[in-house]
Amino acid sequence: MKKYPLEFKVNGKKYSVEVKPNMTLLRLLRSLGFTEVKSGCEKGDCGTCAVLMDGEPVNSCLTLALQAQGKEITTVKGLGTMEKLHPIQEAFVKYGAIQCGFCTPGMVITAKAFLDKNPNPTREEIREAISGNLCRCTGYQKIVDAIEAAAKKMKEAR
Repeated sequence: MKKYPLEFKVNGKKYSVEVKPNMTLLRLLRSLGFTEVKSGCEKGDCGTCAVLMDGEPVNSCLTLALQAQGKEITTVKGLGTMEKLHPIQEAFVKYGAIQCGFCTPGMVITAKAFLDKNPNPTREEIREAISGNLCRCTGYQKIVDAIEAAAKKMKEAR
């Protein structure tokens, strides 16, 4: 199968690769070493593979790699650093919103996109926003608490 050139950025770094037209963004990112992008259901049902594409959340398992042409992809590692976590990452740790951690990257990415659009959410709006992200460990309460706390901290920082 013919390969096509693709140029895009991930977490601020430029990449030039050649990909087959049927390769998903998930498979490409993982092949480039971005293992923080988790492979869950690969059907768009669980949200573990969520990344930001030009600031919009997408399930990378349903997105063809070629759709990333000229785009900026942000993974959970692109939000903060070990020395300075993003407020959402910090809140997930502080509120115990992670247990096994498998859903966490997609959950944090989804929360980031949501809070960028709705900086003053209600708890019900938070639940609705993360409804496409499955977690089998936490029961969601701590995740909602963390997102609510992060929203308040992000609002104070503005």
